[in-house]
This record gives sequence, structure tokens and C-alpha cells, in this order.
Amino acid sequence: MTGHDIQLLIITVCGILLLIALITSKLQMHPLLALLIISVGVGLTSGLGIDKVAESIEEGAGSTLGETGLTIALGAMLGKLLADSGASDRIASVILNGSNPRSLPWLMTLAAFIIGIPMFFEVGLIMLLPLIFTVASKLEQQGSVKGSAYVSIGVPVIAALATMHGMVPPHPGPLIAIGAFNANLGMTMIYGFICAIPAVILAGPVYGKFITPSMTVKPNKDLLDQYTTNQETNQTKAPIPITTAFGAIVIPVIMMLLHAIAGIFLSEDNAFYRVAEFLGSPVIAMLIGVLAAIIMLGYARGTDTKQIRNSLGSSLKPIAGILLIIAGGGAFGQVLEDSGVGEAIVHLASGFSLSAIALGWVVAALLSVSTGSATVGIVGSTSLLAPLVAADPSINTALLTVAVGSGSLFFNYANHGGFWLVKESFGMTMGETFKTITIIQSIVGLVGLAMTLLLNIIVG
Repeated sequence: MTGHDIQLLIITVCGILLLIALITSKLQMHPLLALLIISVGVGLTSGLGIDKVAESIEEGAGSTLGETGLTIALGAMLGKLLADSGASDRIASVILNGSNPRSLPWLMTLAAFIIGIPMFFEVGLIMLLPLIFTVASKLEQQGSVKGSAYVSIGVPVIAALATMHGMVPPHPGPLIAIGAFNANLGMTMIYGFICAIPAVILAGPVYGKFITPSMTVKPNKDLLDQYTTNQETNQTKAPIPITTAFGAIVIPVIMMLLHAIAGIFLSEDNAFYRVAEFLGSPVIAMLIGVLAAIIMLGYARGTDTKQIRNSLGSSLKPIAGILLIIAGGGAFGQVLEDSGVGEAIVHLASGFSLSAIALGWVVAALLSVSTGSATVGIVGSTSLLAPLVAADPSINTALLTVAVGSGSLFFNYANHGGFWLVKESFGMTMGETFKTITIIQSIVGLVGLAMTLLLNIIVG
């Protein structure tokens, strides 16, 4: 490592600590302003240059909104339709009637595990928020959960979605590593599922049961009103059929799943693959899902069209702040990436004497933590290890891929968009968000490392 590398790492650590101080101190600065201020400060002190700092902030915020903003907005519309029609309440009632407070977190884990196979973390979470909030609010009214019902239900969902996003193909991260290492897709999926199951269990229901009694988390009233059923709207209508309620949720899930399956079995120049890729892209799948929900939950039930339009418009107001804060996180991450922090991390990790699997995990984790991007963690790790893999055919590339993916999940914090999505959606403080998504993904990452090392010993 050079002196400049050390300087960049120190600047990064100091920037994150100052960000926390601005938000949690007596200043109580809004997260968006704090993120932008720190982004400027880190950019200037790291030597980016005045013109490049502004460019990085704009690029990071814009790309983050481009990737997740439209999807989250469409997810909010879908959630509002589910709530106003009574669909989310209908599904929640079915789940509650067939379970108890002890088994409920496990059922939510299973649902999120399945939905997480084709869906990105942010998309899956925004899709499941109506169900999480509705189930949790009913549990809260029953008084059957000690502590926060929203943590009890939310933690298993977050754990399952995050695990699937990083460790199991056909998510983009694992696919990047598969291509770089020329790994077998089928074996990578098998190993990914084997490693994911204990990670989800420990980080989800088990950890959730441990922290729930000490948490008092409750989402903002505007979001609760948006994602839970408006009884006045539905009191004169017959209960929505359960098949219609479930159908409105699974349509975008099925479209993304078909894209994932097509990616496994078909080549990219296949006509069906191109159609599946288009229809299964998050924005298009969610757009079609919203349109289908408008028809199934609105027009088909005789809901006034003006009421539907007003409902969709009002759904965007509570998430406007969330989107901008996520964009601020993207700006901070882009500044860190452009400043060369990633290269400094690679220089640091290259001096470690570790096995290929452990080294891949460490590099992916360090890059993800420092730049706020799991993708950067995976790309940087695969770039460093690709020559080693080519020179040593004894390396299990499928397990290495899973290890890199699990490393990229480790310690999701203030420069990650997912951190802010969880924080603002559940109305958490910085400390509460750290206790949930940061610790959850750290558990997932560590379990992923342990499982890949264990499997590597077993399969030899």
C-alpha cells in the first residue's frame, strides 16, 4: 500500500463517522443534506478536484434513481392499490389465521425467500411492505408480540431478500462472478441455496427473535396509512377474492422469474430470451404489475377512476423523501468510488495470505463497505482473483462465486442505498437501522463465508 492509499482509507472512515455525527447529534441534520455535505468533503479532501466532485455527485444520485427510483415509485403505487382495495388485508388475514406469532416470522421468511429468487433487494422489499405493515399492525393490535411487531416481521424479510440478492444466481452480482471465473451456473446455484438457507435462518427468524423485545420501531404514520387498508374505502364492497389478492402481487414476480429462468437455459440471442429480458426487467415488470392491479383491484370492482388516479398520486408523496435520501447515498458511494478507495482496498487485500475463497470474500466485503456498492465489491474481487483462478484449476469457482457474493453483502451501512430504504421505510434511527439491516447482512456475509469454506473442505 502507498501513502495515498492509507490517506484515502482514513478519509473514508472519517467521512462515515462525521456523517453519523451530523445525523445523530444535536444538529439532527436531514440525511440528504448530510450525505451531500460529506460527499463534497470526501471528494475534495481525496483530491478529486472541484469539477469532478460535482460530476460524481450528480452521476451517483442519477444512476441510483435510474436503477431503483422508478421501480420503488411503481412499487409504492402497487402497494397503495393493494391497501385501498383490501388485498393486503385479505392476504394478511389468511396468513394470520394459519399461523401464530411464533411461526409467523418463519412464514414471512419463506415468502421473502421465494420472492427474492428473481427480485432485487429493493424491489422485493417495496413489494412486501404492504404485507409486512398489515401483518405487523394486526399483531400490534393483538398485543401478541413483545417489542416491535414491525421488527419481528421485517427482519426475516430483509434477511431473505438480501441473502438471495447477493448469493444466488440469477441475480446480477453472482452472474458477474460466474462470467469472470467461468464457473458452472448449475453448481453455483446449488451451492448458493445450500449456503443461503442457514444464513437466512440465523439472520432472519433467529436474530429477529433476539432483538425484537428491545426494539420500539414503528413506521411513519403516512407510510402506515398508505400501506394498510383504508376501511372506509372498502366497507360497502364485498371482500376481495384471495386468488385476486395474491394474483396482483405475483404477476411482476412471475415475469421476473421467467426472465431468470430464460437466462439460465437460453442464449442471449434467442428471441424468447430477449422478450423475457424485456418483460422481466424490474421497471417493465412493475409497470405491468401496476396496470394489472388497476384492472383487477380497481376497474373490475367498480372503483371510480378518479379515485384510482388520486390514490396513485398520493402514493408517491410519502416516498419522495426516501427516494432523495437513497439518491444521496448513491452520490456518496460514487464519490468514494471515483476517489480511488476501491483501488486502495485492492492494494490492501492483495497483501493478505489467504485461500482464494477467503481472499475473494475479504476483498468483496472491503470494497462493498468502502464504496457502498455490492457490485463494485464483486467486480473488484473478481478482477483481482481472475488471474489466480486461471492459473490454479483446483480452485472451486462455484464456491468462490458464492463467497464473493456473500462478502459483498457484509456490513451494509450509510453509503448503501438499501440502508436508507430500510431506515426511512420503517422510521428507524441510525442506531436501529444498524441493529437491523447492518447486522443482518453482516450475519449473512459471515455465514456465507463459513459455509463456503466448509463446503470447500467437504467437496475437496
